[in-house]
Amino acid sequence: MIDHAHDLASVRDATERLLTAVGALDNASVTQPSRLPGWSRGHVLAHLARNADALVNVLEGRPMYVSGEARDADIERDAPRALDVQLADLRESAARFQAAGDAPADWARTVELRNGVTDSASRVPFRRWVEVELHHVDLGIGYELEDLPEEFTEREIDFLADRFAGHPDIPATLLTDGTRAWSTGRKPGGQGPEVTVTGPPADLLGWLAGRRDGSALASAGGPLPTLPPL
Repeated sequence: MIDHAHDLASVRDATERLLTAVGALDNASVTQPSRLPGWSRGHVLAHLARNADALVNVLEGRPMYVSGEARDADIERDAPRALDVQLADLRESAARFQAAGDAPADWARTVELRNGVTDSASRVPFRRWVEVELHHVDLGIGYELEDLPEEFTEREIDFLADRFAGHPDIPATLLTDGTRAWSTGRKPGGQGPEVTVTGPPADLLGWLAGRRDGSALASAGGPLPTLPPL
């Protein structure tokens, strides 16, 4: 069962780590490339702030974004801002999200995200946690996948494995870190998975999330599957 209050607290902690790390940068650092193709660190920070406001919209029953074009335009507009402005926006938008999450609500209700995707309101805090943690890594400022909280890594592997489950272009795949296991891809045609992928949790997550190429993973039964973009 999803514990939205626990996840809201986790978002708060992750945001504080992010704000502390970003606060140690300077204006020149913000303009440098992030690990996301075509995005500077300023783009990542702008996206994080606007995503917080977008998820407030979701929780309050409004469209997540006016449009995809408006979302992209807002990020481009905000990316070049000075560090102090980025930090203030991150802090204030995060506070708005926390306030929306703390408001009395029916957390079992269904909400709509982007592109017609629906989910339980109770999962929105975890979705925000994902944004904060993975984009902190994307900044390329010393926070790596290995630094992510263990609970977060396990839950995000589970979420992404489920997201790819049943995909016809991915062979039936067992993912394991040697202790835990997840299934993804199309349903096995025989008695078991077609491919078994083994590696450390950080590398499994990095591969599933499109942050690593999977070269640190071992694949038995066939080549490492090619995953579609998220």
